[in-house]
Amino acid sequence: MTTALFSVAGAVAVVAAVVVVVSRRIVHAALWLVLALGAVAGCFGALHAEFVALVQILVYVGAIVVLVLFALMLTKAPTNPLPEITSGRAPFAAAVAAVLALILGAGVVLAFGNEKIKPVTDGSATAVGTQVFKNWVLPFEVLSVLLLAALIGAIALSQRTESAQRKKED
Repeated sequence: MTTALFSVAGAVAVVAAVVVVVSRRIVHAALWLVLALGAVAGCFGALHAEFVALVQILVYVGAIVVLVLFALMLTKAPTNPLPEITSGRAPFAAAVAAVLALILGAGVVLAFGNEKIKPVTDGSATAVGTQVFKNWVLPFEVLSVLLLAALIGAIALSQRTESAQRKKED
């Protein structure tokens, strides 16, 4: 049962991630990203790592996607498709992506073969908290500073465009 749930959640995550990449509207891409990240949380849930699944939903779906959407709104980025930005390299990019997917898929099959997926035992809150605050404290803090800088940058960009528009009106 764990293997089936994990496989379904993984397939949903892959399909949603592909739609994120090929979506022509950036807001639609952000919404598909919610589904992709939710499916990844489903993969963690299927492996009985409930704490990691909950953190995945809270941090990535609840914070990162909201941060992306706020950045889009604050910078007044165009949300409609822009054909002049789309290049003619899409077939080459799709071919490279397909080759990489085949290589990665072959690597996973060769590494794990017919092995059954077993529920993890290190997904408890105590085990994850110990790892995060003992071994991963520096990357955790660097990521928080990076996200803060992105939010401040989005606010600064939105303020700059408003002041430039006021100068044009005067």
